[in-house]
Amino acid sequence: MTNRAENLTARQAAEQLHEAYLSDAYFPETLSGKLGLAAAYDAQFELLALRQRDGEQLAGWKVGLTSKAMQQQQGVHEPCLGHLLVSGHRDSATQFDFDSMMSPGIENELCLRIGSRLGDANPAIETVAAAVDAIAPALEVIEKRSQFGADFPLAMAGNAQQLAYVTGPFVPYDGSVNLASVEVTVELNGNMQERATGAEVLGNPLNSVIWLTNQLVARGLALEPGTMVMSGSFTKQYPIEKNDSIRTRFSVFGEVTASF
Repeated sequence: MTNRAENLTARQAAEQLHEAYLSDAYFPETLSGKLGLAAAYDAQFELLALRQRDGEQLAGWKVGLTSKAMQQQQGVHEPCLGHLLVSGHRDSATQFDFDSMMSPGIENELCLRIGSRLGDANPAIETVAAAVDAIAPALEVIEKRSQFGADFPLAMAGNAQQLAYVTGPFVPYDGSVNLASVEVTVELNGNMQERATGAEVLGNPLNSVIWLTNQLVARGLALEPGTMVMSGSFTKQYPIEKNDSIRTRFSVFGEVTASF
């Protein structure tokens, strides 16, 4: 904890964040500026524990802020992590209720499914490639319950803007595809927006898994078989407006769509 946090514990912060989610409300102003980054991640893991207590199940993890485009857009220059809930998963072509969302946005990612346990720090990229058994084209759906750049720790405590994640069919992965060369094409409302490659994601999306493994191992955790990992966006984040639709195509791995 930092002096800014005073007597606020990670559990107390998590309880306030959990109540905001249950009430479908913005994060309380009482938490603004009260958490350092280490305490914020402690609060996020406490939030996860509260959600699991209420019956939610952990599906995996998201890695965020992995591309220069995202870091420049958000004004933050380091990766971040959040947790994925089973209840947040949607299949491609899903339709979201825009009116129930808070300032939503979309990020264009790959979803990597772990097939064998990663429980040691600093795994080699070859070890990570062998541990991934399938990959799907994916969209991360975010919403802004606080000002991301204005209070980065609070956003991390509140699960790094994670709302939902949309995946297309999973494609078996044997390590032979260089994920740095995978290209994404993004269309919003039928209009071409941009192209990017996996090299934008920490040089290779597998490096996101290495970074995540290190964070989890430091907490006594591991990436277990069946866990899903959202790689981090190949592109900048796209704000979403009512009646928008998005189609994102990945070379090798196919496409994923969603509408609002």
